[in-house]
Amino acid sequence: MDIYDIREYVLSLPFTEETTPFDETTLVYKVGGKMFAVTDMDHIWGVVVKCDPETAIALRDEHPEITGAWHFNKRHWNDIKLDGDLSRDFILEQIRNSYMLVIKHNVTPKALREEILASVAQTSGPLCDK
Repeated sequence: MDIYDIREYVLSLPFTEETTPFDETTLVYKVGGKMFAVTDMDHIWGVVVKCDPETAIALRDEHPEITGAWHFNKRHWNDIKLDGDLSRDFILEQIRNSYMLVIKHNVTPKALREEILASVAQTSGPLCDK
C-alpha cells in the first residue's frame, strides 16, 4: 500500500476534499470542513487518522506500526506507518473509522451531517457499511 492507494480511497469517500493548509506537500483530507486524515507527498511514510481515545491506545498497544501522531493531539490522533505488517484492509478500515468519527462528532450543522451520512449509506463497496 502506498500514498496513491490511500489518496484514491480517501477521495472515493463522499464529500471528501483534499486541501494543503499547512504547506505545499502536506495533504489534509476533510469531510464537512473537518480534518480526518493527513499524509505527506514528500515524506511518504504513512497516514495520520483520528481515533476514539480508548481505541487509539489499544491500537498502539497491539501494533508497533501505530503511534501517537506527531504534531497532533495524541489522545485523538494516530500515525499509521505503511511499511509494516498492517494489511491494506486494516489501514483502509482505520481511515474509514476516522472519516465516520469526524462525521458523527465534528461535522455541523446537523443538516450537513445528515446529508453526508445519507450519502455514505448509499455508497457500496468494501468498508462502506461500518
